[in-house]
Amino acid sequence: MEIRLSDHFTYSKLLKFVFPTIIMMIITSIYSIVDGFFVSNFVGKNAFAAVNLIMPALTGLVAFGFMIGTGGSALIGKTLGEGHQKRANQYFTMLIYVTIVVGIILSILGFIFIRPISQMLGATSSIIEECVIYGRTILFATTFYMLQSCFQSFLVTAEKPKMGLIISLTSGVMNMVLDFLFVYVFQMGIFGAALATALSQCVGGIIPLIYFFKENTSLLHFVKTKFDFQALKKACFNGSSEMLTNLSASLVGILYNYQLIHIASENGVVAYGVIMYVNFVFMSLFFGYQIGVSPIVSYHYGAQNTQELKNIFHKSIILIIITSLLMTITSHILSLPLSQLYVGYDVELIKMTTTGMKIYAFSFLICGFNIFGSAFFTALNNGLISAIISILRTLVFQVLAILILPYLWGLNGVWFAIVVAEGLTFIVTVLFLFFNRKKYQYV
Repeated sequence: MEIRLSDHFTYSKLLKFVFPTIIMMIITSIYSIVDGFFVSNFVGKNAFAAVNLIMPALTGLVAFGFMIGTGGSALIGKTLGEGHQKRANQYFTMLIYVTIVVGIILSILGFIFIRPISQMLGATSSIIEECVIYGRTILFATTFYMLQSCFQSFLVTAEKPKMGLIISLTSGVMNMVLDFLFVYVFQMGIFGAALATALSQCVGGIIPLIYFFKENTSLLHFVKTKFDFQALKKACFNGSSEMLTNLSASLVGILYNYQLIHIASENGVVAYGVIMYVNFVFMSLFFGYQIGVSPIVSYHYGAQNTQELKNIFHKSIILIIITSLLMTITSHILSLPLSQLYVGYDVELIKMTTTGMKIYAFSFLICGFNIFGSAFFTALNNGLISAIISILRTLVFQVLAILILPYLWGLNGVWFAIVVAEGLTFIVTVLFLFFNRKKYQYV
């Protein structure tokens, strides 16, 4: 029996509903992780540094897709909860069309300016050509990746989270197989790694497009629509925190690389890249849960079912606490073997990466609560509070920490920056949840 947004959720039902989106996000994070593994071990350290240097800029371009997906899902989920299915489908169709147009524009601009962007990010003469090759190849698929980001949320709202999982699994396996063929077998270098990722992203965006264009059994499908500025504005405002999260992560990643290349040269960038790969997987647990639970919150908020809001909120907090503890312990245990997996050819890099990963792992104790807090307010259609939490967490506090702490503690200050930023954000999130508890009645 399929689980409906209108259901009462026990722990088992909640986990069953969000599990596909968690796995979906883990698989999505595999894109860059697999690229990194093959590039580092079979192309070389300089090429690996190039991928890690240009990746934050490429990720930033996809932020619009995450904004439309999360913000649009909040709007559509609330509209469905109010009983207006036709209007929800009109919003859905219009938002996808807008995403396609914006994706094409950003891809063209990125392709033209990728070289000066690489130079601005600090690419040296030894890695700039790899940055350009990798960047331009990925940009061909940017529109499809933006669509895939949207559909990750929309498929959950459509009560089809398992389909989202199947699409992501297909795309992820395809990326791994093509990486093996292009980089290891055919020795196509960094271009092969980028091509493998680009092709798999195309698959992740095209399959949902075909599904929603045809008649289907979900709550959503493409219908005749028109441009609705107010709906777009509402979706963008609701999802602004998610866009800010991705944009800020890109900007902060650039700043991390800038500091590291001055403190530890290319080795610092490589070590940070490995730590980010581990971070991608662990964060995907929280982001996957956020995507899975948000439509439930939006639906019951629209239906004014405060009892179920309380139920979802309390269960979510318990699950996040347990997951955070397990993630921190696991990261400490696996820090050495994961470092050896990526940079086993360099003893100095192994030591640097292992130390950084152990320090960085303390952020997992609290980041899940902050991510959920921001997503929870997005689901309640309060984009302002969500955006404040997000921009403080991913930009303001991290920028201050990464600028100040290296002067106090050197390289370790770089690794501690995220821990300090998450700790400060935790205080802000708790305050917002406390002062809004009566307004939304989730406690």
